Amino acid sequence: MMIKMKTKIMPPTYFMILLVLSIGLHFVFPIEKVVYQPYTYLGIVLIIFGAVLNIWADALFKKSKTPVKPHETPISLETTGPFRISRHPMYLGMTAVLLGVAIFLGSLVTFMFPIIFVVLMEAVFIPLEEKNLEKAFGRKYLDYKKKVRSWI
Repeated sequence: MMIKMKTKIMPPTYFMILLVLSIGLHFVFPIEKVVYQPYTYLGIVLIIFGAVLNIWADALFKKSKTPVKPHETPISLETTGPFRISRHPMYLGMTAVLLGVAIFLGSLVTFMFPIIFVVLMEAVFIPLEEKNLEKAFGRKYLDYKKKVRSWI
């Protein structure tokens, strides 16, 4: 007998776990410094970019009253704002923050976390979202998918 989970772990939870691990492991295992000042400050630019991208995309979802959770059926197809350059700007934003933190901290160990996040999103969430979007919007989504890349 299979029990259906009532709560599912969402991408922001994975993001936060990876963020905490990145910062924690930097201090526990600062294996090798690969980015030095003043270049580490470029990380701050990426962190701000990623945060703004997430807030912008989330605001568009709220404005159109479409669910942000990947397993829920969308009610509108977002194609404006950051969705003009990326089909998944929120994942792009979270990745930018993780990469920004890695650059800011500068240690080698931190650079594995943005990679883990991208692989996780590509393996678990993006296929589910794209299937839901195709089911909900059909040709309209397929046309959008041809014009706009998944990430950038």
